[in-house]
Amino acid sequence: MIERLIKNDLNLKRWRRFKKLKRATISTWILMFLLFLSLTAEFWANSMPIMMSYQGSLYFPVIRTYHPSVFGQTDIYVTDYRRLDLSGENWALWPLVKWDPFESNQAVTTYPGGPSTDNWFGTDDRGRDVLSRLIYGFRYSIGFAVLAWFFSYLLGVISGSIMGFLGGRTDLVGQRLVEIFESMPVFILLITLVSIFGAGLWSLVIFSSVFGWMMISLYIRGEFLKLRKREFVEAARALGVSRLQVIFRHVLPNALGPILTFSPFSIAGYIYSLAALDYLGFGLPPPTPSWGELLQQANNYFTIAWWLAVYPSVAMVLTLTVLNLIGEGVRDAFDPRKA
Repeated sequence: MIERLIKNDLNLKRWRRFKKLKRATISTWILMFLLFLSLTAEFWANSMPIMMSYQGSLYFPVIRTYHPSVFGQTDIYVTDYRRLDLSGENWALWPLVKWDPFESNQAVTTYPGGPSTDNWFGTDDRGRDVLSRLIYGFRYSIGFAVLAWFFSYLLGVISGSIMGFLGGRTDLVGQRLVEIFESMPVFILLITLVSIFGAGLWSLVIFSSVFGWMMISLYIRGEFLKLRKREFVEAARALGVSRLQVIFRHVLPNALGPILTFSPFSIAGYIYSLAALDYLGFGLPPPTPSWGELLQQANNYFTIAWWLAVYPSVAMVLTLTVLNLIGEGVRDAFDPRKA
């Protein structure tokens, strides 16, 4: 079906090259499953039923919020579905993991608690379910990584396009700016900026984008230097097409190779960067679910809570491996030397 949608012969060849690398294809399916699991996390890990029947009425707590008074609970502000009598004609369809990422299991005697029938991957130092925080943590990790990748590549593509197409003094000044940014200790600057302005998803995305555009700008600049003297560009100029139209409508579509090739590796790098910041305490603010924060807890309780180190590490290694294998497949697909 995908091949039918790909009408361009070159794109069809690239798609077939990608499919030849089985590990890249399998990794793509694994990534799609992880994305689906994370985007629909409320249906897999939550303290609310997916669907329930109570006193003859049908409710969907995951989709819609109900006031506690609807169920006769007047002493609390948030409905506690576990307190409801769901026997007899009343019933509920619960998620596989009956804990949201912020809820503590009060039945655990000591925190962090080991794996059990209630908490399959154990609990952290506040009694929160580790599996639930891993599922939701992937949503924040991939969300941050994709946003930082998009804005950093947007800056890099714009700057690289202008430098490569115009050349001359513009290219000279632009290259000096790239060299200045490349010489900066990015990770230390991120920690400093977070310490000054505070942590948050969007602030981390902005800071990471400002210091993450240099690499792709150099590759886009190289592609534009190679393409700007080609015949189709000269023809567009002869027809009176504006510079911006020539850049973004004629040259850029033919310079997408580096963008597509490096994107999976960049996204993997941003996931690792966020985990490192969270581990050091400069990442997403608590109580946001975070893989790095779980690893930081593992460092504090390493001798008594092995699950805090094992499960987040497995999730991290799996995600980074999958993204890198996809990147390898895309790189081979765009390699002109491949048959």
